Amino acid sequence: MSDIERQAHWEDVYTTRGEKEVSWFQENPAPSLDLIALTGLSEDAAIIDIGGGASRLVDDLITRKFRRLTVLDLSGAALAAARKRRGDRGADVQWVIADVTKWEPTQTYDLWHDRAAFHFLTHHADQSAYIDRLRKALKPGGYVIIGTFAPDGPERCSGLPIMRHDATTLVAILGNDFVLIDTRRHDHATPWGAVQRFQFSTFRRAEQV
Repeated sequence: MSDIERQAHWEDVYTTRGEKEVSWFQENPAPSLDLIALTGLSEDAAIIDIGGGASRLVDDLITRKFRRLTVLDLSGAALAAARKRRGDRGADVQWVIADVTKWEPTQTYDLWHDRAAFHFLTHHADQSAYIDRLRKALKPGGYVIIGTFAPDGPERCSGLPIMRHDATTLVAILGNDFVLIDTRRHDHATPWGAVQRFQFSTFRRAEQV
């Protein structure tokens, strides 16, 4: 799939389906919120949500008084939906329309969160480009939370092939300067009651890189 086709795919998804008509919808993003709390970061922390789309995570982070929030997604329609939902309360959020494998960060972050974006990168070149952006964007000592389909999870999502991961595969991809501090499974219930098995892994980047 070309870059243009990939973007067109996600724009079509978010313009033709309602919020609860996509498998990844969460009324309450509790797994992500628990892991963000685990890091102990203050309300002043700079947080970026990769592939955040129309996710409600940003809503909950605003409620928890986090002030420096960025949501990045390939789909402008997804970000527009989230921005409309937040209204004035989302005025300070940075909404970035970009392909994470080609994005050039303009600031650094204390936390990089990704629920179900990385597993769409099935080619080594795309994974390497993602890690390159992660290294540019994340501060030394910062945290990375990556949620993907688990090894016994689905093999496709939204009609696209994905690559399933666990902590071991992510450790190998991220490299030695990222230390695994937590790994856990999560069974996500889709809006129509199917179960998707996820694996969430949390890393801390070395202070000296």
